[in-house]
Amino acid sequence: MKLLRYGPPGLERPGLLDAAGAIRDLSGLLTDIGPDTLSPDTLQALAALDPRRLPVVDGAPRLGTPWRGIGKFVAVGLNYGRHAAEAGMAIPAEPTLFCKWTSCISGPDDDIVIPPGCARVDWEVELGIVIGSRARAVDEADALRHVAGYCLANDVSEREYQIDRGGGQWGKGKGFDSFGPLGPYLVTADEVPDPQDLELWLELNGERRQTGHTGDMIFSCARLVSECSRVMTLEPGDVIITGTPAGVGMGARPPRYLEAGDVVTLGGGVLGSQTQRVVAAG
Repeated sequence: MKLLRYGPPGLERPGLLDAAGAIRDLSGLLTDIGPDTLSPDTLQALAALDPRRLPVVDGAPRLGTPWRGIGKFVAVGLNYGRHAAEAGMAIPAEPTLFCKWTSCISGPDDDIVIPPGCARVDWEVELGIVIGSRARAVDEADALRHVAGYCLANDVSEREYQIDRGGGQWGKGKGFDSFGPLGPYLVTADEVPDPQDLELWLELNGERRQTGHTGDMIFSCARLVSECSRVMTLEPGDVIITGTPAGVGMGARPPRYLEAGDVVTLGGGVLGSQTQRVVAAG
């Protein structure tokens, strides 16, 4: 299934995308899509529905984050070798973890807002792992059993705040409002039999900037869920974004950062695509 939420910010309704690409309304069955919805039993019940019996949503409504109630937004740094090289950093011996503030979360096609005084805002296409059941100190072999599904993410980053301010504080440069687009939908795990076999790409103003494959990750999705579960309890609704391939603006020569008027488009096969317009803070 491809679960989604549609409508104005704060007023989103639950839905799913059918095989023909139409949005079907789930609000007659669910009040919303949240942590409780992501349990294996609830997902199994939803999977048994015939989407043709659900009302079609007319038009092209705004899409919000595919699920609400994200308690932890965990991110992984330097998880692709070529990206570590372009950043001038060593390949880590174990996953590099940091957090994005949940207030940065936005819909997949919402604007990216450049914060006042910031001139080094960058892009990062990533695969997101959505937790469906509590995971605490799980083995790598069992880790993916705790995953409800996957989503596309853009780990928008302000490099000055991330690298130069205060001796380098990654969360500081990653958590501005609008810096966490997720979606367009949550693809349930049964539709992603191998999360290490996904293509990722990103374009800036129609020019390809990033092309990657999750098979090139240094640490697999199973390893990341296991490692995260050893230093925190992962709860339903938590999301882990898994690092970005090479091709970010910081790595260009000369560097190229986002400016008002730019358009960022990114995708990941079954994960769908996002498009964000870049605007200056009002």
